[in-house]
Amino acid sequence: MNVLFLCTHNSARSILAEAALNHMGRVGGEQRFRGFSAGSSPRENQQPNPLALRALQDAGIATEGLSSKSWDVFALPDAPHMDLVITVCDNAAGEVCPFWPGQPATAHWGYPDPSNVTGSEEERLDTFKQTLLAIRLRLELLINLPASGVDRLRLQQAARDLAQKG
Repeated sequence: MNVLFLCTHNSARSILAEAALNHMGRVGGEQRFRGFSAGSSPRENQQPNPLALRALQDAGIATEGLSSKSWDVFALPDAPHMDLVITVCDNAAGEVCPFWPGQPATAHWGYPDPSNVTGSEEERLDTFKQTLLAIRLRLELLINLPASGVDRLRLQQAARDLAQKG
């Protein structure tokens, strides 16, 4: 199951979710879930936030290959088919998304932007770690949904219900 996480700049929350799902999505020896991320308007030469990468590394989650990219990449004909698209910031949730081939299920899981927190580097890193933990709690519930009998509408409702958790 391919899941696309969207945020405005694709530098923090969506990157955390992509990496966490790829780390957690291996079930029974096979990759049952595959995470991707993109942004509605990543800045030119945008890179993942270094504190997001550090939070992932501190949690033992691989960061190789993570990059900030436009959501337009996933609307192209040769893009991987998405089963579920989840916005993780309120800005992206309110924007008009591209047409996703295959009409995937959609949901919104709002998280405050850890990039906006001020304080020492350790305080800011702790905020990224707390955001990662919140994302992982919802992902744990998502990956434990029964594999059989989850059609698009049930998946969409389950993913939307998870927005109320955590």
